Amino acid sequence: MKIQENIIYEIWKEKKFVRSLTSQDSQIIEVINPGIQNKDSAGPDFLNARIKFGNITYLGDVEIDTQHSDWKAHGHYFDKKYNKVILHLIISQNKNQPYVFNKDGRKIPSLCILDFLDQSIHTTLLNAVDAERRNRKFEMPCLGRNEIVHKNEKLHFLFELGVDRFKRKSKRLFDRLKEMIYLKKMNIREPILKYDFGEDFHNKKYTPEEFSETTTWEQLIYEMIFEALGYSKNKEMMLKLARAANVDFINNFRSDDKLEQLIESVLFNVSGLIPQKNKYEEEETSEYLRTISELWNSVRDKYDSMTFKKEHWNFFKLRPQNFPTIRIAGGASLLCNFLENDMFKNFIELFSEDRSGKENVVHLRNLLITEAQGYWATHFNFDKKSREKLNYFIGISRADEIIINVILPILALYFELFDDQSAGRRVKNFYINYSQKSTNQLVEQVSETLGLGKASRKSINYQAMIELFRNYCVKERCLECKIGEKVFN
Repeated sequence: MKIQENIIYEIWKEKKFVRSLTSQDSQIIEVINPGIQNKDSAGPDFLNARIKFGNITYLGDVEIDTQHSDWKAHGHYFDKKYNKVILHLIISQNKNQPYVFNKDGRKIPSLCILDFLDQSIHTTLLNAVDAERRNRKFEMPCLGRNEIVHKNEKLHFLFELGVDRFKRKSKRLFDRLKEMIYLKKMNIREPILKYDFGEDFHNKKYTPEEFSETTTWEQLIYEMIFEALGYSKNKEMMLKLARAANVDFINNFRSDDKLEQLIESVLFNVSGLIPQKNKYEEEETSEYLRTISELWNSVRDKYDSMTFKKEHWNFFKLRPQNFPTIRIAGGASLLCNFLENDMFKNFIELFSEDRSGKENVVHLRNLLITEAQGYWATHFNFDKKSREKLNYFIGISRADEIIINVILPILALYFELFDDQSAGRRVKNFYINYSQKSTNQLVEQVSETLGLGKASRKSINYQAMIELFRNYCVKERCLECKIGEKVFN
């Protein structure tokens, strides 16, 4: 139930109050002139109002918000267009915050209009406020005001953000790569508790030869893909799983003709997700568990890292397709494909030669898209058959996310470390021109707010919109944003 702002505007214009307005400190407020409704430009809702506070009459503007927090959430507190506001009206009740502040630090009375209305209107509006609060999502402060910034300027800023985000991903990967090499030299097993390596690690200079071992890069890709498959709810656990059941361990069985089943067995046994039951409702479940139990028993003596528990994993409020069971099964299939086909070398070759972008898009997607098969094509959890067969463990949208967030930053880092500038440029140009199939609500909201239409389909803009929202909008850094800088100054 969305509050109809025109109802509030009419109440204010007609001064339909059943008793006199008073401030929190009992000061009488007399509305001499409610002002002119602002229908044409961004800024306060009413302009040039005349309001008497006690014995002093002020000429200024009036802003009406649903909640007290909207003043800050909508960016009014640093927007010079709100510097002349003399009264802030809200619809929700908040007795503890009787003031807001403008950009210059001037204190502005904040008044709950419900306290002065007829009971029937009061009840209707209060119910509307409660409903809107339940359904409300965060709005970007420049919503409805950023039209003054040309589309090309917005896209140029997004380009900068998208490039910065890509570089930061590569930097994180480089830090992890150095960490793996250092741990191996120190003969420290993973996963381990948080640690500080000290000055030796931070001051160490690396040579390209130290990064030449393929298994190190395979482990890096393995970790990052599993983290990506975990989404927000299970990404930490998926990362820990990849570090525990690592490539060094799995390489012991790389030539095994049952490699995929063996990887699946290792991952599920290490994850702790296998139920501890003696009897199962389905014969299919019993048979599957017998198989992976036998495979695990054949290799467990060689496994000396940690194992996890079911309680560590999150199933709550997840779509069944995103259950960790499905993600582990898909990850096992993809990892097997990576190792059997030396896929890291395949990635390098793709960008070592001057190929067409479209050809590389098709090739990369085909390497990552993983069809559902076996037990987990018809189950979302152990001993619970799904209503419909699952077609893909990793579909085109998730493949695109992995390409953009994992494969390309890793390849950019690889070519930089080995000083292959031509291949490095190809990777970055590929990222700049890539168009992905996936989308999400956050990106759609940013694109709609900025009036950029289908621009988010380009991956660099997609990534930039996430960056903009999370590191500028939500953190109230509007004046550091090149769009907000023009909107609010």
